[in-house]
Amino acid sequence: MSHQLQFIGMIGHQNGSESRAVSGPIVDQHYIGTFARAHEYAGFDRVLIGYFSVAPDGFQIAAYAAQQTDRLKFLLAHRPGFVAPTLAARQLATLDHFSKGRLAVHIISGGSDEDQQRDGDFLSKAERYARTDDYLDVMRKLWTSAAPFDHDGPYYKTRGSISTVKPMQQPHLPIYFGGSSEEAITVAGKYADVYALWGEPLDGVRETIARVRASAARFGRESQINFSLSLRPILGRTEAEAWAKAERILEQAKRLRSTHPWSSFRDKAAPQNVGSQRLLAAAEGGKVRDKRLWTELAAFTGAQGNSTSLVGTPEQVAESLLDYYDIGVRTFLIRGFDPLEDVLDYGRDLLPLVRQAVYERESQSQTAAAE
Repeated sequence: MSHQLQFIGMIGHQNGSESRAVSGPIVDQHYIGTFARAHEYAGFDRVLIGYFSVAPDGFQIAAYAAQQTDRLKFLLAHRPGFVAPTLAARQLATLDHFSKGRLAVHIISGGSDEDQQRDGDFLSKAERYARTDDYLDVMRKLWTSAAPFDHDGPYYKTRGSISTVKPMQQPHLPIYFGGSSEEAITVAGKYADVYALWGEPLDGVRETIARVRASAARFGRESQINFSLSLRPILGRTEAEAWAKAERILEQAKRLRSTHPWSSFRDKAAPQNVGSQRLLAAAEGGKVRDKRLWTELAAFTGAQGNSTSLVGTPEQVAESLLDYYDIGVRTFLIRGFDPLEDVLDYGRDLLPLVRQAVYERESQSQTAAAE
């Protein structure tokens, strides 16, 4: 995996967000294609395609979006346990060929019993992570083994497994991994090329990076793991304009929930997943953390997803992203509340600033090292 700066966006199957009512057909081909091409035009490296138990199939969305683009890479969210790991390995390897080596997989074990049970999975959260460990073991073997192998794990048993289709990328697809519980961090240390965090304050991110690196070190992988941070930048020409926009987004989200309860986040019990719990704890520490990490929308939505924002001018938000870069984050997954429009704004106003600043820092570091 590259240790260089990367930006990941996110494409959905319909236009909508926490503050914008969903519109268009459930599988909006025109929007998916336009959304993917906008990310490519804006200079994003990759886009995430999420997994939800009620949503269209991400494999097919990724295949379609790949045919609409030339350079953009894809990060396909995948939950272990619903298809056999041997089948998933072949599906992903095949899609890697159709996308000409532009695919990565984001392994999500599932943080909500309710959502897992919609697809018929009744394992406990700890059992889901144990299953993920076994699943990734089989998957990675199938991608890399030149000879048939047998596997006898706690969840999967195979005999004579081999695949004629290997990923175009060698030795295997990049594996991204999410989850903040102890079980998750153990599995991440063993398998993840990139560990994905939500947008917590700097101290929380620093702490998690240290925990994941310590886990990876137990498997001799400390230098092999990178870190991704998910945020929702809100930009304005002035700082005051950006904060006014943030307040408007919050009001729109509240109005949307009251008028379209199934189009937005519903009132729920406290989240089961540790990542959401950590975001809510950050929100309890204040509406604004660090310089400009805005937590109010995370608190309002119950932190059901990537929901904290950096608010300010492009220069101010770039400065805050660089603070995370300085503690070890190399990938930023960013998306907006006006999804398509924000992609173009980020590409014009934000990504170039961060890339230029990182280039200057790396150049200075190399010069100092040479001297």
